[in-house]
Amino acid sequence: MELQKTILKDCFILKPNVFKDERGLFYETYNQNVFEKTTGLKVDFVQDNQSVSSKGTLRGLHFQNGEMAQAKLVRVVRGSVMDVVIDIRKNSETFGKSFSIVLDDVEHLQLFVPRGFAHGFITLSQQSIFSYKCDNYYDKASESGIIYNDATLGLDWHLPEEEFIISEKDLELPTFEEAVS
Repeated sequence: MELQKTILKDCFILKPNVFKDERGLFYETYNQNVFEKTTGLKVDFVQDNQSVSSKGTLRGLHFQNGEMAQAKLVRVVRGSVMDVVIDIRKNSETFGKSFSIVLDDVEHLQLFVPRGFAHGFITLSQQSIFSYKCDNYYDKASESGIIYNDATLGLDWHLPEEEFIISEKDLELPTFEEAVS
């Protein structure tokens, strides 16, 4: 497994060793020993989630507050997504900065999203299967987020807005300024 840094402190890309032959391919999606050796982090993932989304589905930008904050290890099982993270840790040198990456079922890259980050993605392919491990349980009372089109963030979602499919809940999320104050 190879670790690639991003522009955001503590957020990185993991590139697994993929073994291919005439039968197809094989790779480990997660191995605690390899993860710890490669990243230097001991993260106890306690929940594994998966979503299936149609093209244009935008999920996020979500985070959990306080004790219920979550670190995530995200990947795409099928299709492709534009994955976006924003550092919302006020004491971080990269506070307010964002990073985006296309995750797909070709490169098999994974993104580690540390606690204190807002996270979301939009499906670029006809359908995506998105999988992520969390180091803390989901807690509705701690859930918050940032509206996807906040002008101060200037995010490029790689699709025209008229193609977006967004939940009512996500359309009512606060701005970045409101979310971090």
